[in-house]
Order: sequence, then C-alpha cells, then structure tokens
Amino acid sequence: MMAEGLNDALSIQQALAKNVGETDAALTHQARLGRELQQDLMRMRALPFANLSERLHRIVRQTARDLGKKAELDIQGSQVELDRSVLERIAAPLEHLLRNALAHGIEEPAARSAAGKSDAGRIAIALRQEANEIVLVASDDGAGLDLERLRAKAIEKGLIGSDVALTEAEQLQLVFLSGLSTAPSVTELAGRGVGMDVVRTEINAVGGRIELASARGRGTTFTIYLPLTLAVTHAVMVRAGSMTAAISSAAVEQVLRIKADALVALYEKGSVEFQGRDYPLHYLRQLLGQRGATDIQDYNSLLLVRSANERVAVHVDELFGNREMVVKNIGPQLAHIAGVTGATVLPDGRIVLILNPVQLASRQRSLPAATSAADATLVVPAAAAPVVMVVDDSITVRKITSRLLEREGYRVVTARDGVDALEQLKKERPAVMLIDIEMPRMDGFDLTRNVRGDPRTMAIPIIVISSRTAPKHRSRASELGVNVYLGKPYEEAELLQQIAALARP
Repeated sequence: MMAEGLNDALSIQQALAKNVGETDAALTHQARLGRELQQDLMRMRALPFANLSERLHRIVRQTARDLGKKAELDIQGSQVELDRSVLERIAAPLEHLLRNALAHGIEEPAARSAAGKSDAGRIAIALRQEANEIVLVASDDGAGLDLERLRAKAIEKGLIGSDVALTEAEQLQLVFLSGLSTAPSVTELAGRGVGMDVVRTEINAVGGRIELASARGRGTTFTIYLPLTLAVTHAVMVRAGSMTAAISSAAVEQVLRIKADALVALYEKGSVEFQGRDYPLHYLRQLLGQRGATDIQDYNSLLLVRSANERVAVHVDELFGNREMVVKNIGPQLAHIAGVTGATVLPDGRIVLILNPVQLASRQRSLPAATSAADATLVVPAAAAPVVMVVDDSITVRKITSRLLEREGYRVVTARDGVDALEQLKKERPAVMLIDIEMPRMDGFDLTRNVRGDPRTMAIPIIVISSRTAPKHRSRASELGVNVYLGKPYEEAELLQQIAALARP
C-alpha cells in the first residue's frame, strides 16, 4: 500500500511538473505576443521627422529673405521616427530655434566674408536614437553668443545683480530667461524677449531637456533630448513612506547606495557631490508632504536626478528597480500639480504616480519660508524611531494600522496572534503594543498577562483595540494592566494621540 501510494504521489508530481512547464510556455508565448502587439501599436503612433522637413526648410528660406541673409538648412537622420504627439509639440520650438539662429547667430554676408566664412550660413539638424531617447542636435556656424552682452542685458533688466559672479555655463543659461533679448530693436523676429524660454518650456513639457554650447565666432549648438514615446516609458519604482511612486529612468543619472553614517554627513552638508557636480539633497517622503523623521537604514538608496539644467539627489525609503510601463493620462485634476508627470497602473491594479523630483524640489523652495521647527527635515536613524507592535489576526487591520503609523514616523512590527507576539518580543522591545482581544492560539488577555508577568516587558504600555466594548471586557483589561482600551472602529486621531502620549521616553 505504501509503494502504491508513493507511485501515485510520483505520478501526481510528474503531472504537476508537466502542467507547470506548459503554463510557463504559455506565459512566455503570451509575453512575446504582448511585446509584439505593443511594438505594432508604437509603430502606428510613430512618424518620421521628415514630416517636418519641408516646413523647416520653408521657415529658413522665408526668414533669411526677410533679414537679407543667406542660409541653408541641412537635416540628417530625418528617417528617425518619433511619437506623433512629441513631433507635434516640438515643431514650434524648432521654428523658434531656426528664427533665432538667423536673427542672432548667422551674420550678414559682408560680415561672414570678412571673417573668412562663406556668404551663406549653415544650419544643421541631426537626429539619432540613444536607448529610449531621441537626441536632436541643432547647430549653426554663426557668430555665437556674446556672453558679456547677455550678462549686461540681464543686469539692465534687473534679472541678476551687478555684483553676481557667473561661470561661463551659468552665463549661457541666461538665454533661457524670460524677457531677455540682445536684439538692438524690436522686430517681428527678434527683440520681443520671448523665444528661448518658450523653447525650454515646451521641451520640458514632453519630458525632454535641452543643453546649450556656444563658441564666439564659430556658432551655437543646442542638444535636445526627447522621449521616444509618451505612451510607454521606463521608470524606476521607489517607495516613499507608505506611497509607491515611479521616476522616469531617462531622468535618473545615477543610483547610489550609501551607508547610514555617510548619509547623515550628507544631510548635514545638504548636498551630494558626484563627478564634479553638486546635487541638493532631498528626502522624497518630505517632498511629497508626508510627516515624520527621515528613515535612515543601514544602507540607503540615493537617486541622482536631472531635469532640464537642474539636478537633485533624492533619498528614497526603498528601491524596487526599473520597469517598463504604460503612461496613463492623469486628467485635469492632477495635470497642473507640479512634479506629477503622469500615472500608470501596476499588474495588481494599484495606481502609481510618475514623479519629477526636480519639480517637487523647486516647488518646496518656492513655499513660504515660515516653516516651523517641527516641519524641518529631521535626520533620525531608523533605530531611534519609536517601535509600535501591532498584534491582530486580521491581515487587513495589520496593514491599515501599519500604514497609518508609518506615515507618522513610527517603526512597526506586526504579529498575527499572542504566540507570534511573544516570539517577536524576544527580538525587540516595542515602545507601545496594540493588541486585539479575539485571536487564535493566544488571545489578547492571555498575551497581556504574559507581558505583565515578565520583568523584561512588564513596563511596555498596552493599548487594546477590540470590537468587544462591554464593561466586563474593559474591567478585565484594566485588572490585567491595559493602559488604554479602544473600540473598533477606532478614531485615527485618538489612537495617534494615545500612542504619542505612551511612547514618550
């Protein structure tokens, strides 16, 4: 009989192994079909850059004729395909760039001849794909930017102080200031103080960034980085307190793992230095408006994030890795919130926001300075945060209560019944215990009796949260030494007030 039972078990095992193999093969086939379908959909949304070529050539011809200059436009990589919506959004910024190149960059034919250049100026646009980004380089062989004149105009307009010392890179960024123009007079093409600020705003709106380089007498180059598509993106999944969020991978320059003592030193300094650049340090949980102390673990994750020409270092509570996700429209309610660039739906149905930490940091800097000491960033190691033990046989209650306490800066330890709680108490002594009454193996009353009978744990404050609110249950709890007795459902504010009072050292 034992031999027959063993043979039956082996047969069942083989059948299960076969089913598992067939299921794996079906899942692999499904994933391949999904990728192929996604690629087909992306191809349907994609359009070649050549669709804009004739329009851009016409802009150059017309503008050059209006200004009495000679110029030719050379487009390379026009077969590169972009998302339809990206292509539509960058058309106007490119027209701005071409008009500015002719109005401010390309010299008069006589001046070009005197400088040893050909009479006709050359404007080039080159496109290439790098990973999940399109790189568009627009350059001209004109006079380049007059940095001293730019600085003088910025001082004249009151945009910067006359005593402010700027590096060459910072002087180049003056081009993007609104209301600044070096044109001697106002025309339809120049001198209106608009143009480059509009270009950068539009590029940022599609999740791109723009870089500028210029050499006096040799020309100016704009390098624009654009997302391959706005429908699908690669993002880094992170946790900030109880919230899961995503940050575009294209914006993440580097991920660092930092030890606790090194992170405390960085917080004291206020920034992270990496490859010769300073990244202002921020805690993502506080950028999102969550209260509580900074949770510093033994090893911590820092993301060095870049958007446009700004950089920040973001400390996150947990890093889940990189994922490809479909970007959903966030609607008018969230569209105007700084730092929220989109949303996605995870396989388990949860909605996750796609964040731009640079914009969140900029919003925080723009808030009123009247911030109380309680709102300031506190650097507290995780071990220093009060520990609260939640003992309840309901996994839903444990999760809801844990998330509530974590948002308030507590560390939470959970146990599913009294026996599990006693095992947990051998490893760690909590500041407060939250206990349910009705639990398997050991109920809340027996657990309280064991806690109060052990000299090592007898001083731990205990809060009972139970649906049993009759006087006899309250009386028995009081006899056993329970500090606070709350009924279900409890008021969050009342619970937090009681915990705060009992958790004081």
